[in-house]
Amino acid sequence: MSNRPTLAAVLIVKNEAENLADCLATLDWVDEIVVLDSGSTDSTQAVSEAAGARFFVNSDWPGFGKQRQIAQSHVQSDWILWVDADERVTPELRTSIEAVLAKPQANTVYSIPRLSWVFGRFIRHCGWYPDRVLRLYPKALTGYNDALVHEKVQLNKGVNVQKLQGDLLHYTYQNLEHYLVKSAGYASAWAEQRRQRGKRASISQGVLHGLGCFIKMYVIKLGFLDGKQGFLLSVLSAHSTFVKYADLWIKTQTQGPKA
Repeated sequence: MSNRPTLAAVLIVKNEAENLADCLATLDWVDEIVVLDSGSTDSTQAVSEAAGARFFVNSDWPGFGKQRQIAQSHVQSDWILWVDADERVTPELRTSIEAVLAKPQANTVYSIPRLSWVFGRFIRHCGWYPDRVLRLYPKALTGYNDALVHEKVQLNKGVNVQKLQGDLLHYTYQNLEHYLVKSAGYASAWAEQRRQRGKRASISQGVLHGLGCFIKMYVIKLGFLDGKQGFLLSVLSAHSTFVKYADLWIKTQTQGPKA
């Protein structure tokens, strides 16, 4: 009988029925699947349960970090693999993960290279690849912080980070409208998080950071090698960067109409 530690794939979702079946199909080898929903109105629950997932709901959205903490609290397995509904685990990545579980190392978390499909092609430049994300770790070792957005796995002193082989495929945006809506949501959460910390911003900061974002992605990070998609993604990312600072300026510098 194998003494291999058990592994749970964990997802936080909302209205992801369209993506979820393909995602969960790449996870049929794990010991447990935990799905925490934040109030779906589509068939997300039915799709999850059809794949054998344990399905939970927390519709009182606390932010990405705390939602992941709640999801982790439902896990019964020894190890956690975080996956988003728009991601797919490749066979090569599965092999790497199984090798880790066969000989687990103490005080170690694992980063996974993520390859994103954007507007018709995989993006291998623009600073988007390998886009390593910390997604695999022992449940008892760590978890996510409290950030509203851009949440991170907490790394305490003495914790090692090892690199896994094999890509996590990321089908991130369905179309331009999806990109704009998604990026606006991230910008608003980023601005609110900064506002709560007493931070401020100016429109000129937004312009400078946006311009710097484009130069970094398209020129320094060789985004031009990703063709028209690289150019478009660099422009949109610059716009999203500007919007973050503009939103923070609006939240902290402007006032509503006087009564």
